[in-house]
Amino acid sequence: MSPDDRYDPGPAIEALADAGIDFVLIGGLAGIAQGSAYPTYDLDIMYSRERANLERLAALLRDLGATLRGAARHLPFILDADTLEEGGNFTFETPHGALDILAYPAGAPKYEDVKSAADEIDFAGRRILVASLDHLIAMKDAAGREKDRLMATEYRTLADEKQRQS
Repeated sequence: MSPDDRYDPGPAIEALADAGIDFVLIGGLAGIAQGSAYPTYDLDIMYSRERANLERLAALLRDLGATLRGAARHLPFILDADTLEEGGNFTFETPHGALDILAYPAGAPKYEDVKSAADEIDFAGRRILVASLDHLIAMKDAAGREKDRLMATEYRTLADEKQRQS
């Protein structure tokens, strides 16, 4: 993936937190929050499938101007809680760059387990949950691409270092 000049995940992360979305940061940004040096060019979240959360998330995605990434513009797509409930993993484009919402990322346990093991960070005065290194490793291992294998190796090194420090 090449860098996107519009990539600025900060406003989307802030909007997710401010809207009360129940989510955990995953993917490359979670890796960076855990100490990774690998760049990323999209925002990935895992989210609760509770109906009220789906309604808040759909409303926020509409407010952000999210559109399906890679889909022809003429294809009908209704961005609402019912659609999110029928699916699970969606890739969107927003004015701030790519945003992937994943209810079922490969290699991840159920949402409640990812959430309970997540680390909490402060992001612009907001409480954000970040997937644990162990869960990030499992997701990168499941993805199986060369870049994901490299990232998983780095995450293992970070996890070992964190273990030594505790």
